[in-house]
Amino acid sequence: MKKLIVGAAFLLVASFLSFMFAGEPVRVIVFGAHPDDCDIYAGGTAALFSKMGHKVKFVSLTNGDKGHHQMQPEALAARRKQEMQEAARSLGIVYENLDNHDGELMPTLENRKAVIRMICDWKADIVITHRPNDYHPDHRYTSTIVQDAAYMISVPLMVPGGEPLLKAPVFLYMHDNFQKPAPFSPDIVIDITPVIEQKLDAICAHESQVYEWLPWNGGYEEDVPADVAGRRKLVADHLLRRKMSDKYREPALKWYSPKQVKNISYFEAFEICEYGNEPDKEEVLQLFPMLPR
Repeated sequence: MKKLIVGAAFLLVASFLSFMFAGEPVRVIVFGAHPDDCDIYAGGTAALFSKMGHKVKFVSLTNGDKGHHQMQPEALAARRKQEMQEAARSLGIVYENLDNHDGELMPTLENRKAVIRMICDWKADIVITHRPNDYHPDHRYTSTIVQDAAYMISVPLMVPGGEPLLKAPVFLYMHDNFQKPAPFSPDIVIDITPVIEQKLDAICAHESQVYEWLPWNGGYEEDVPADVAGRRKLVADHLLRRKMSDKYREPALKWYSPKQVKNISYFEAFEICEYGNEPDKEEVLQLFPMLPR
């Protein structure tokens, strides 16, 4: 209870300072391959931004129409779109998807133009996506498409009828565990403990995935409880990745004091991509006002 009170107090103070000193809200857009990727890897950070009055959009580059062992693609795509909107309500954000088929995403010019348009229309300060080395082709190609857009968002003729972004956003990669050709390197580490229940709400909104498809595909379908509390615990154990936080305690010391790090239960971490703005520490603190000064 004490941790929750301290966390809530921190958010209130941070929110006040954000509105007093930040001027325009920070605008964040996160690109995932499927309609639950953004929630799993950046849902906590999104909730923190939203609580502080900043603007966040999640985008799934596919409609997720293959992620089930029983449902047919058209019905599944419609269901996953509803799940996305429930997740968006949990986080206080905007969520949409492009109508690419799950498992068939390609780094086409059409998809690149769509992403360029979305980044420019959102006037993004921060763009977040997968790293390019990943087990899933949709994840890899999402990363490629977003990286290919990184420079082109500043080219007026690539945004006909729109406004290019002449100030480069910061492009960030979400966490993964893959080691080759290079492991994930956390540059920015965020304490998401105060909003962990919101993140869990958002992930659990994707019922077709976390209670049906992933347990079936992962071989633990029989372990899915019937009751809500048991199901939430199952999702927390499989997808909140509390153990992952231990590996980020040392890099978190760049942003938090040793006492603060000791009391943090959940982190989200991001790696800075070389293709956009490469911020110094002061710029990061301005872009991520939930970080302590």
